[in-house]
Amino acid sequence: MDADACPVKPEIIRAAAQYSVHVLMVASFDHRLKGQEGIEVIQVDRSDQSVDLFIANHIRRGDILVTQDFGLAAIGLGKGAVCLSNRGQEYTDRTIDFLLDRRHTQGKLRRGGKHSKGPKPFTDEDREFFLHGLTKVLLRLQENRPV
Repeated sequence: MDADACPVKPEIIRAAAQYSVHVLMVASFDHRLKGQEGIEVIQVDRSDQSVDLFIANHIRRGDILVTQDFGLAAIGLGKGAVCLSNRGQEYTDRTIDFLLDRRHTQGKLRRGGKHSKGPKPFTDEDREFFLHGLTKVLLRLQENRPV
């Protein structure tokens, strides 16, 4: 899990306990997290991409990655991981190119002076949708079906 700004940590911990799945939370030292049974916390330095680089270097086929970062999701997909947004959207090979292109286009517009609204506030409905998506993935992996 890209844990720096992940709002669904409690949902991940609850689902992991229910399905007996080990969780690895990776966060910078700016975000102090505590490990517990089945939850391993890795703290990395504060530099801009340290969390992403750690995850990119350690993720492997069959892992589940929770991230808001489309670039990191693309790397995870390339390595055979299942990638979810914190709102429960499963990134796929079919959708990631569009998302990366949209991010690039929005960045160009911002650099050109256009202001955008930013993401909508995170809601309890988003939490529920995420938990539903994560549960579907965990069940699929538990049944050894292809991801």
